[in-house]
Amino acid sequence: MAIPQTIKHQRLAFEQFLEALDEDTRAEWVDGEVVWLSPASDVHESLCGFLYAMLRIFAEQHQLGRVLVAPFVLRLTRSERAREPDILFVKRENLARLKATYVEGPADLVVEITSPESLLRDRGEKYAEYELEGVTEYWVIQPEAKRADFFVLNDGGWYERQREASEGIYLSTVMEGLALPIEWLWQPPPLAEALKRLNLV
Repeated sequence: MAIPQTIKHQRLAFEQFLEALDEDTRAEWVDGEVVWLSPASDVHESLCGFLYAMLRIFAEQHQLGRVLVAPFVLRLTRSERAREPDILFVKRENLARLKATYVEGPADLVVEITSPESLLRDRGEKYAEYELEGVTEYWVIQPEAKRADFFVLNDGGWYERQREASEGIYLSTVMEGLALPIEWLWQPPPLAEALKRLNLV
């Protein structure tokens, strides 16, 4: 069931927030309060579904770890917040962070696909929170603007924007061996074709 009306405007502990969620609820926990997320657009859902399937198969075949898709909670212990990234990845050696309904502490990779409503949050609040928490790699994808920014933590713990390794290709730091054609973010190919180009079939 959805979060009851009686507690929607109350301050909740993290455990209360988790107990109130169901599998269909899109919400985050910020400063003890529930923040509701807007319904996703068709463009958002199409891109998220494509990336999730591709990244999950890539991670499974290379035995890298687990890829999860929203709604799944990422608990940020340093800022005491809980976010629902569009996609997150936890490396095999960090799978102890994966609980039944949430990830405790930093994921290794977080992907946020922006909407006009979420743009400032994804590029501002979440950028700062993920950096503070130690999320190694952060992708911010803006379908409407056809812009993708890829950030990786440096040795000082600050995000640095990554450049394309070659024209139109981004090489992931965390998902070793992943060479992502950036054009796929604007025009996702059929999944079978993408898997073939990544030598996954």
